[in-house]
Amino acid sequence: MARSTFKVLFYVNGSKEKNGIVPIMGRVTINGTVAQFSCKQSVPKTLWDIKGNRAKGKSKEARDINLALDNIKAQIIKHYQRIFDRENEVFKKRVGKDRVMATYHSRVRARNHVAAFIKSFYRRTDMSMLEITPDFIKEFAAYLSTEAGLHNGTIWEKCMWLKGVVMRAHFNGLIPRNPFAQFHISPNVKEREYLTEDELKALMTHEFGDAKLSYIRDIFVFASFTALSFVDIKELTYDNIVEVNGEKWILSKRHKTKVPFQVKLLDIPLQIIERYRPLQEDNLVFPNLNYWSICKPLKKVMKECGITKDISFHCARHGFATLALSMGMPIESVSRVLGHTNIVTTQIYAKITTQKLDSDLTLFGNRLNQSFNNVSMAGQ
Repeated sequence: MARSTFKVLFYVNGSKEKNGIVPIMGRVTINGTVAQFSCKQSVPKTLWDIKGNRAKGKSKEARDINLALDNIKAQIIKHYQRIFDRENEVFKKRVGKDRVMATYHSRVRARNHVAAFIKSFYRRTDMSMLEITPDFIKEFAAYLSTEAGLHNGTIWEKCMWLKGVVMRAHFNGLIPRNPFAQFHISPNVKEREYLTEDELKALMTHEFGDAKLSYIRDIFVFASFTALSFVDIKELTYDNIVEVNGEKWILSKRHKTKVPFQVKLLDIPLQIIERYRPLQEDNLVFPNLNYWSICKPLKKVMKECGITKDISFHCARHGFATLALSMGMPIESVSRVLGHTNIVTTQIYAKITTQKLDSDLTLFGNRLNQSFNNVSMAGQ
């Protein structure tokens, strides 16, 4: 594989020697393109190491010159690194407005994976954006799988962050071509787990000996009937619950995307709200919720109910979407309840069950039979 090149070296301009003193020049080479500049430093010609590209010895003069050259080289490298960091700095300013801190941390991890790959594969601390080639991207994806030990979905996520940075650099004229143009990687999204109707009923009717597990079960069931994410439940206040035509509704905005959503409170979530009303604080429906204190024991809750699936708290939203579609709710309505901006996202969340597919095909077959009842196939 022909690798791209990025080099910074220093040399002296012997043609401008004066009284045995020569000026120090710098040269940056990127893929064969050379840029030269003055380092604004001078050195006695006898003190310069031509092969080492720096001053010889450990005298104070040599140390000072070499320190200045190291600083120049560091600034050049930092210039190329800055575009990655600037992307995340801009993103961080949007946290709390239309972005969340968790996504910012994910982007920082992606940036750190790129830095670790460059250090591991190229034995360097940084590279120019001009050095990012299709081969670089392929090797990066392979590194994430082998050395970093990431799964395919996470590899896709990290590559998509890098792709976004590189494409914006290309769009802004910082690099002449887009190395991602011919690159493709599929996230291979795994099947979303969810509770079936029978499993949800088993969870709801189980008698727990531990009050904490009973509380965790209630919060999960509430999410299963409202499609709220954990953070949206945590931030849910009584002000978000309004009466519309004699029915209770939750009207709010998703914490993650700020997209408005509305969901009717059915009997079961209303019962859960009333159960914990005496414990309310600061107008919160479920005060003092902590993600890990709820999600870690959730596996124990499922196991005690005889459910062997790997269920996370987020599976409640998947379960709602799947159950709603199975019960005949249009996907457009499901998408609105979930607060999605793109119906494709809803299609990922919701699984079309065999029962629903069988029901739809039976209905379709019955209608076809009625329409083609008097039609007979012609003989050969």
